[in-house]
Amino acid sequence: MSYFMYDVMGGTVDEPDPVTMRRVLDGLAEADDEHPDVSLTHESGWCLSAFRGGLLVWENPDDDSLAPGEMREVAREEILRLFGLLAAGDIASVEALPWQNPARPRSLGG
Repeated sequence: MSYFMYDVMGGTVDEPDPVTMRRVLDGLAEADDEHPDVSLTHESGWCLSAFRGGLLVWENPDDDSLAPGEMREVAREEILRLFGLLAAGDIASVEALPWQNPARPRSLGG
């Protein structure tokens, strides 16, 4: 499985281990309006983006037929757990979570 992260300044980290994922997430302390998030993207195209304050966005930018989902006030340890699931390619476990989309309803599982 291949995956990578973007740090808060947009730098790429290829296949980070859990310690490096934690360090990249810690970088959110330096987030600003221009650089608001860090993300982990799996080779399947699925991506988790984490923002300061606990906003987490789940999307597949390669498939615009799928609406992005979000969760708010997600604890740091949960974000790290979900990064680990996505890095391992466990898309189904991440997709099964209660993602919300305020813009339009999102169908889960197809």
